[in-house]
Amino acid sequence: MIVTSLQEAREAELGGADRLELVRSLGCGGLTPSPELVQEIVASVSIPVRVMVRENASMSVSGPPEMRILRSYVETFAKLPVDGLVFGFIKGGALDLKTIRALLAAAPHLPVTFHRAFEHVEHPLATIEQLKEFPQIDRILTSGGSGSWRERKARLIEWQRAAAPQIKILVGAGLRTSIFADLRDEPGLSELHVGRAARVPRAVSGVVDRAQVAALKSALL
Repeated sequence: MIVTSLQEAREAELGGADRLELVRSLGCGGLTPSPELVQEIVASVSIPVRVMVRENASMSVSGPPEMRILRSYVETFAKLPVDGLVFGFIKGGALDLKTIRALLAAAPHLPVTFHRAFEHVEHPLATIEQLKEFPQIDRILTSGGSGSWRERKARLIEWQRAAAPQIKILVGAGLRTSIFADLRDEPGLSELHVGRAARVPRAVSGVVDRAQVAALKSALL
C-alpha cells in the first residue's frame, strides 16, 4: 500500500494492509520522503515499511550530485527500523548497475524492491537474471507492461517463473477489484501493490481510506 503521510499509514494499517511503501510526490510516481516522516511512521505502525529512494521523476540518476543525495538517504534509512527500500535505476534501456551496486552497498542489510523502472528495460527476462544476482533484491514491482489485462497477466506469470525463487513479482499499477479476484488462482502472484485504488477519490490527489483498503483485501480472500 502506497502512503504519503502518517495519517495514511494509520488508515492503511487499520484497513488491513500487510505492508507500506512510503513516498512523497505521488503525482510523479513517488519520490524520497523525509527521514523525519519515515521515523515517525515506523514508530507508529506495526506493519513493515519500505521507503522510496528516488529524487526525480525519471528512471535515471541525473549526475554525481544527485547520486550523493541518494546515497546519503540510503545511509540514513539504514539506521532506522525500516523493512527495506524501493528503487530502480536504468540507463539506455538496461540496468544502471553502477548506481544499483552503490546504493545496495550503502545499506547491505536491507532488502530492496526494484520498482517500475523494470518496465522500461529492453530485455525483461535478461534483466530478471541480472537482478537475481543481487541477494538484497527480493521483489520487482511491475504492472506487466502495456496491453490488455490478459496480455499483462501472461507476462507477469512468465516473469514470476523466471524470477523464482529468489525474487517475487509484486503486481501493481491500475489494479481493480476484478484483477484482485482473478489473481486468487495464481499463487506465484499473491503480492499486490495498491495506490489509487485505496484512495478517496481514486486519484493521486485522494487520501487512503481504511474502508477502501478493507474492500480490496477482502477481494483477495
